[in-house]
Amino acid sequence: MAISKDELLAFIQAGLEEDVKDGDHTSLACIPSDKISTAKLLVKDFGVLSGMEVARTVFEHVDPSVKFNAFLEDGADISEGDIAFEVTCNSQALLKAERLVLNTMQRMSGIATHARRFADEVEGLKTQILDTRKTTPLMRFLEKQAVLTGGCTNYRSGLYDRIMIKDNHVDAAGGMENAIKRTHAYLKDNNLDLEITVEVRNLVELYTVLEIGGVNRIMLDNFEVPLVKEAVQIVNGRFETEASGGINLQTARSYAKAGVDFVSVGELTHSIKSLDLSLKIKK
Repeated sequence: MAISKDELLAFIQAGLEEDVKDGDHTSLACIPSDKISTAKLLVKDFGVLSGMEVARTVFEHVDPSVKFNAFLEDGADISEGDIAFEVTCNSQALLKAERLVLNTMQRMSGIATHARRFADEVEGLKTQILDTRKTTPLMRFLEKQAVLTGGCTNYRSGLYDRIMIKDNHVDAAGGMENAIKRTHAYLKDNNLDLEITVEVRNLVELYTVLEIGGVNRIMLDNFEVPLVKEAVQIVNGRFETEASGGINLQTARSYAKAGVDFVSVGELTHSIKSLDLSLKIKK
């Protein structure tokens, strides 16, 4: 999934507006307007790098004459003391961009690092680790890119690109059969071709879905590992299977070994520690 240039530019403009408003008055006050500086992005942590394209684009936005020299690429293993890039541009512009670059890269690198851990946990198995919609508002496209950088897989981008019938939908629709049949009618009436995932809470609902059919994937929500294994055997390859609900690094491999095709993990994006990065101007 490539980052949309238009979406990235809108993010940068909004980020600078939030931080700068009518001016970075500290830099405007004490730094000559024609001053040129060179700074390096210093890594102060261990993990996986992500967000280099964002950094380059931010600096190009604030100073089109910028010279951006990348020493590392997204996905690189990084450790304390590494230098990711060096940037030379107008000093006032550099300092205006500093916090947006750091905040974004630190979070993206934290997500990529966590995703790499999950990817390593299921190495050698068929199961893919999926992200979710549990992302920071307006940063989803960047956070999902970081998930890919770390070696995991993007699920749906939003409510618009896949049908996911969850427990609330089933209850509000008056039952599983109503929810699925109404979904089919809706897709036909609106000439939409969207894959359908349906969440089941127990084996009774699983058998109901198997009887109704008409879905692409069955999501086993909050099933214990032995029950997941039993459910996979019941499905017997008729539909894709996905495990979800509170799965973490300690349990991901056991769920994958139970035979599901996918494991969805909210904590890939909602419970991560940002990596420590610093932008330092050369004296």
